[in-house]
Amino acid sequence: MTEAQRLAQADRDRAAKRLALRLSVASALAGANASVIFATEAILGASMAPSAGLATVPLTSYVVGLALGTLPIGWIARRFGRKPALLIGSLSGVFTGALATVATLIWSFPLLCVSAIFGGMYAAASQSYRFAATDGASPTLAPRLISWVMTGGVLAGILGPQLVQHTMDIWPQHLFAATYVGQAVVALIAMAVLAGVEAPPASLQAVDQKPGRPLGEIVAQPQFVVAAICGTVSYALMNMVMTAAPLAMKMCGLSLSQSNLGIQWHILGMYAPSFVTGSLIGRFGAKRIVALGLALEVVAALVDLHGVSVAHFWTGLILLGVGWNFGFIGASAMVVAAHRPEERTKVQSFNDFVIFGTMAVGSFASGQMLAGGGWSLVNMIVFPPAAIGLVALGWLALRPQPAAKPAEAG
Repeated sequence: MTEAQRLAQADRDRAAKRLALRLSVASALAGANASVIFATEAILGASMAPSAGLATVPLTSYVVGLALGTLPIGWIARRFGRKPALLIGSLSGVFTGALATVATLIWSFPLLCVSAIFGGMYAAASQSYRFAATDGASPTLAPRLISWVMTGGVLAGILGPQLVQHTMDIWPQHLFAATYVGQAVVALIAMAVLAGVEAPPASLQAVDQKPGRPLGEIVAQPQFVVAAICGTVSYALMNMVMTAAPLAMKMCGLSLSQSNLGIQWHILGMYAPSFVTGSLIGRFGAKRIVALGLALEVVAALVDLHGVSVAHFWTGLILLGVGWNFGFIGASAMVVAAHRPEERTKVQSFNDFVIFGTMAVGSFASGQMLAGGGWSLVNMIVFPPAAIGLVALGWLALRPQPAAKPAEAG
């Protein structure tokens, strides 16, 4: 690399760092929006739904919105740039709060589910923040930037549950109605933050005009296949258990405050490790960190199977969150290393579509499993998928690697 190229890359890295910090704030606000949904809608769903097995349908609707939103968000980013895609996502968050408020006032289960779909679309856009932060950044910096963006979830872990805690009883006859109004306001603030996102460097915009390899060729690479498997497993398992947890705590006689705090500890577990996850990936490699994440999700399930006290629920939820952090960020770093710059938006949106499409199945199943087999069954389901992810990582580690492979993530 020439001196001019090094200076140009240094400029791109500085711009990427500024962007990552802004996206970290936006991630905190989006995460708060999502945590409101997870802390409230299964509880409301248990009262509104026509049967107990359908109590988690609003949360499943959220995941459906995630899956439905990933490909359109990717297309908008490719066609019009990242900023419009991110702003449209935040606008969906405003709709989420507004529709959920109305659903609570008129006691409409279908409208509550529709509001959650918009919440999922907001989350689909916010999931792309981690990839947007790497636009133009050097390969060695990319895992750190992903990690920086994810640290915003630490604030989300405090803001979201506290929003629920301090607003749920403001309108006593309409539980959570005021919470959803606050949720819409938070999404509006996020739009203001994202309004300051700058366009990518001209050199990167030029790269976007290149067609790149066919998607089928890219996703057939062993590195991408294993990354997608592990990202799907780590996220789907976390979502399945987290979806069932608030309702399980209620069924076990715990209070709403204990449930809200449990979700808060879980979200902190999801995002607090992000301060070090990027450095750990740089030191030990993405594959080892993903393996550690999957192992922690297994440990979380074991804790949950050993009791239903507050301590068991909270400890399990914290371990589940940390495991998700290592597994998901590590898998994301592997995805970044599996494509070229001009291929980034189509590959990233396809990866997220696979993850969130699978999650929708697990989210719906969690309600059925909780109603039919209880909290123990939900946690026993964790073991087979986690084993598949660990075996896939082992296969990739033992597979002969090409002699030269730039931008290896681990």
